[in-house]
Amino acid sequence: MPKHVYECETSKKVDLMKVIEADPYATDSFARVSHKVKEGQLIGHDTQKVYLYISASDEFLKKAAEKLKEFAVRCKKETEDDIIAKVDAEDSNAETGFGSIFGE
Repeated sequence: MPKHVYECETSKKVDLMKVIEADPYATDSFARVSHKVKEGQLIGHDTQKVYLYISASDEFLKKAAEKLKEFAVRCKKETEDDIIAKVDAEDSNAETGFGSIFGE
């Protein structure tokens, strides 16, 4: 599944969250896809930015870009690759942790 990362100023995080949390039952809702919001300072990037990681179909990513265009832009390739790697590593570590909890 394709993955994109968008960035927005921390001052616009409220706008970002409104879009992400809007109508969770809609077919094109962020609630239906894998996404994460990360503070720049917590992932080693610009402390004045918030990053949105999305893993979804190409069709959803096109709709997401349209919804986000007022306050967020897609990251440069280098930044995007780094954040995707960090989020994927977090997910992998979480899965490993759950496995040890349940004795797998």
